[in-house]
Amino acid sequence: MSESKPRVVLRQQQDFQFAIDFGAGISPLVGDEHPPLGQGQGPTPVQLLAAAVGNCLSDALLFALRKFKQAPEPISCEVTAEIGRNAENRLRVLGLDVALTLGVPAAKLEHLDRVLEQFEAFCTVGASVAQGIPLHVSVRDADGQQLK
Repeated sequence: MSESKPRVVLRQQQDFQFAIDFGAGISPLVGDEHPPLGQGQGPTPVQLLAAAVGNCLSDALLFALRKFKQAPEPISCEVTAEIGRNAENRLRVLGLDVALTLGVPAAKLEHLDRVLEQFEAFCTVGASVAQGIPLHVSVRDADGQQLK
C-alpha cells in the first residue's frame, strides 16, 4: 500500500448503521449489524475484517506469482470467520479460514512452490491480524488440487 497512514471515516446513520467513507474517488459503503441489533443493511464489522484479510491475501498471492511473470487469474477467495466466546464470555473472532483458489491448473504455473512458501509474508493485513487471531490459509488450483 502506498499510503503510510490510511484513513477511513465512519458516520453513524442510525442505530448500528454507519456510512464508511474511504476518501476521494472511492464509493462509500454502509456497515451494519445483523438483526436484532441492526437492520442488516450492509456488511458487519466481522465481514469487513474477513474481506480485508481475504483481499490482502489474494493480492499477496497475485503479487508473488506476477513477480515470476505468471498469470493465475482469476483468483477467488472465501473467508470463514469462527465466532465464539472467550474466557470472559465475550464474543470474539476466534479464527479465520481463508481458502484461495487459482484460476488455472497448478501445472501451468512456474515457481509455485516458492510462491506458496512466501506469499503470506507480503500480506500486511493478514500478517498483522494473525498476531492476534489464528489464520488458516489454504490454496487450491483450478482443478481443485490442494496446493497448501
